[in-house]
Amino acid sequence: MEPGTGTFSEEQFREACAELQRPALSGAAWELLVETQGISVYRLLDQQTGLYAYKVFGVLEDCLPDLLADVYMDLAYRKQWDQYVKELYEKESSGETVVYWQVKYPFPMSNRDYVYVRQRQELDFEGQKVHVILAQSTSEPQFPEKSGVIRVKHYKQRLAIQSDGKKGSKVFMYYFDNPGGQIPSWVINWAAKNGVPNFLKDMVKACQNYKKT
Repeated sequence: MEPGTGTFSEEQFREACAELQRPALSGAAWELLVETQGISVYRLLDQQTGLYAYKVFGVLEDCLPDLLADVYMDLAYRKQWDQYVKELYEKESSGETVVYWQVKYPFPMSNRDYVYVRQRQELDFEGQKVHVILAQSTSEPQFPEKSGVIRVKHYKQRLAIQSDGKKGSKVFMYYFDNPGGQIPSWVINWAAKNGVPNFLKDMVKACQNYKKT
């Protein structure tokens, strides 16, 4: 994505809503990777890169949709509860809000960093209120690459959240990134199988401790 073209289309927001209602797993070789804690993680091999895209479906109990979306968007708060955050902030650039995010990787691997735009919308979809957050990597001269840190240049995420009809949230997430460098396949597999469910579990805990300042 080029600088200044970070606006997502209405159709992209509605597609995320549609997938939350009816998971789109047919017609492509999506495989179930893990089911745990009410969360199902699927993956699809990207032939060009040899990397996987992921789709996550499930219910996060005891975390209402409005609160979950607020917690997800609150970068300052995320630094308190996400142990893998090294640096995380946002600032205006080329007329839009751009996020800088550096992730801690285990020794001896280099940390990764991301520069991306994101947008949040609330939609009425088939009579349901749905929060949708879209994010995609961008290129911004204000965020030069750092020595010893590998820049992730291909990152895309879609998140849709609605009520589960009780006190929880029904969620859909799509995720793809190309972390670059040489990462052992066991690390990638561990991150997908354990990292995603653990992140969502941590986010529920963060919801329960969240206090609006």
